[in-house]
Amino acid sequence: MKALRGGFSTGACAAAAAKAAVIVLSGRPGVAEAEIGLPRGERVGFTVHGAVADGDRARAWVRKSAGDDPDVTDGVDIVVSVSWIDGTDVVFAAGEGVGMVTKPGLSVPPGEPAINPVPRAMIRSAVREVTGRGVRVTISIPGGEALARKTFNPRLGIRGGLSILGTTGLTRPFSCKAIQCTIECALNVSFASGISAPVLVPGHIGEGSARKHLVLSDEQVIEVGNEWGFTLDVLKQRAGPLSLLILGHPGKLAKLAENEWDTHSSRSKSAVPLVAGMVLAMFGKGLPDTETVEGIFAALLPEEGQRLAEGLAGRIGRAVGERLGYGAEVSVALINMKGDILGAWGGLERWQ
Repeated sequence: MKALRGGFSTGACAAAAAKAAVIVLSGRPGVAEAEIGLPRGERVGFTVHGAVADGDRARAWVRKSAGDDPDVTDGVDIVVSVSWIDGTDVVFAAGEGVGMVTKPGLSVPPGEPAINPVPRAMIRSAVREVTGRGVRVTISIPGGEALARKTFNPRLGIRGGLSILGTTGLTRPFSCKAIQCTIECALNVSFASGISAPVLVPGHIGEGSARKHLVLSDEQVIEVGNEWGFTLDVLKQRAGPLSLLILGHPGKLAKLAENEWDTHSSRSKSAVPLVAGMVLAMFGKGLPDTETVEGIFAALLPEEGQRLAEGLAGRIGRAVGERLGYGAEVSVALINMKGDILGAWGGLERWQ
């Protein structure tokens, strides 16, 4: 197997494009490569795909490469337009395809372009390598508004496009850290919006079921994926009362009952033995051979399935409560692959 290739963040690409654009704005010849410093001290050169002056403005663009990371921005152009302003500040604006922040709780306040603090620092540093004058930096991503619909941005209250992101300037393939940062941002937005009863779901089926059966705000549902331990640890740091609903398929959530907090199939045990053991203990009977929890429930009578789901939900809820380690009210609802509720524990009245 070959090693997976890393890439560069949108923030690093924007910094390189900004430097190239300011060079042209300063009356110097365009450059084919712009070198910038990354937050950890590395120096990296970026190919500049174009740099042109247009009167009192200039623009340049760098093509984003995410390496082997499945990033929606891989291969897109990060376009930066610059112009002089009075003073010595570097100020930021959102162009086509870059979003605006509309909700509190993120690292950038509402009303600001969705350009995160580290990319802003990288861009300022890159500009200062060329000039000490005041500069307005406008970042655009052609097609970014459509791409943003494939991301968490709409749920986070970022409207009109993508975010300019990055904490190191680099991207790592299939980065769990990126997923964790997104979850933490979603939780921050939820709490800043006044939510005290969030709903955690593994993915789209859970979210669809939650919105079908419950009365929820946009900010209330947090998609966790497999990062249950990380998410609960973030919640554990929050002061004040909390009511928490965990909703999803038992094939995933049953693993929490056995303290499996990363539920990815390659990093956790199958839930089938636990659930099959509960069936034997509760009903005194075995089941036909099946490799899935869905198959176990399908083999039961409806009333048996409900009893099993309620018992399993209770085990999950108690394990989550112990992981949180404080007085959170935990409820659990288990669903099938169609999104129908199989059974619940702890009460759903708070969300109905």
